[in-house]
Amino acid sequence: MDTPERRVAAELRASQSGRLEGYAAVFGVSSHDLGGFREIVRSGAFARSLKSSGHVRALYDHDGRSVLGRVGAGTLRLAEDTRGLHFEIDLPPTTVGKDLAVLVERGDVAGASFAFRVPPNGDEWRNTDSGIVRELLDVDLHEITVTADPAYPDTTVAKRHIPLLHRRLALALRYLETCR
Repeated sequence: MDTPERRVAAELRASQSGRLEGYAAVFGVSSHDLGGFREIVRSGAFARSLKSSGHVRALYDHDGRSVLGRVGAGTLRLAEDTRGLHFEIDLPPTTVGKDLAVLVERGDVAGASFAFRVPPNGDEWRNTDSGIVRELLDVDLHEITVTADPAYPDTTVAKRHIPLLHRRLALALRYLETCR
């Protein structure tokens, strides 16, 4: 089984009611260079996955021991809007939940991320004048996470499983070279 890929976005805020909200992905925004290619999440990439998202959890720093909410429990709400993948988390009254609310309010924690897998035909690779671009069209969403140290705080893309992506990049490059 492949390890899910992870991405980071930067909008996150805490409300007075113990709720966090933000965007785990922003549509149509090109990532920074991710090791030879850039990536764009397309509107609708989460639509199929959200229809059966009861298993999706909200975590702190991708740590399965720091569960903040879950769709199936009603403590995590996810929706695609015109901007991206929006989330709301009802923080638990735990040490992690309370500490995280303070860290977000202070601005020490400002990132959000998501972990996913790409199903067959869920992405497209293109060779453009500015380099190789991977477009995410359909993903299997596994989690969203709140993170203290996003790698790319101004974009939707950051953490990833490098060995898996290098294999995919090598295949994509081989394909693009045969199309010349």
